[in-house]
Formats: sequence, C-alpha cells, structure tokens
Amino acid sequence: MKNFYIDKCLELRDVYLDYPFDKGEWAAVRHSDNKKIFALIYERNNNICINFKNTPEWGVFWRESFDAVSPAYHMNKEHWSTVIIGSDADECQIMQMVADSYNLTKSKKRIKK
Repeated sequence: MKNFYIDKCLELRDVYLDYPFDKGEWAAVRHSDNKKIFALIYERNNNICINFKNTPEWGVFWRESFDAVSPAYHMNKEHWSTVIIGSDADECQIMQMVADSYNLTKSKKRIKK
C-alpha cells in the first residue's frame, strides 16, 4: 500500500522521490524545481501514513471530517497533517489532500510587469 501511494504521487508533474533520512523508511515526494516536499509517506504503529501540507483552515476541515486525519507527526501542526491509510478517508479523498499539498508547495510563477 505504501508503494501504491508513492506511485500515485509520482504521477504528478515534475516531482521526484527522495529518502532524506538515514534508514530510508520515510519516502519524501518533492517538486523537481524547488525541492519542496509535498508528501511524506512512512509506516508508524503498523499503519501507512502520509504527511501533507495544508492551509490552517483546510487542516481543521480535514481533521474534523475524518478520524484518519490528525496534526502531522514530526511537522508543524498548523500547516501539516497526517492521514492514516485504510481508515475512514478513501483513496480519492487522500489524493485530494496530496494534490492540495502539491499545489501549496509548488513554485509560484512570477508575472512580468
């Protein structure tokens, strides 16, 4: 299941997979241009989890809507959340969380004046 979500994240445009920590247990999916992480996929307490970035408002929404979503493990609790795979959030909802995180962390295009 972990690899399924890694593969789904890698379908997004201009991203790559990284293992930034020593043991290689945390898969980080990053933007190619700015190197920002938008999804961290790992196993904790026998659950597959994904940390994703969110606005504070959406973080509250996701956490109130699903038991599977909580303030992010090892991240800023206001701007990041954790979703547990296989709980009450389905694949479509989880991928919406990841897509929102992708959009929040991608490079901003500058408009020339």
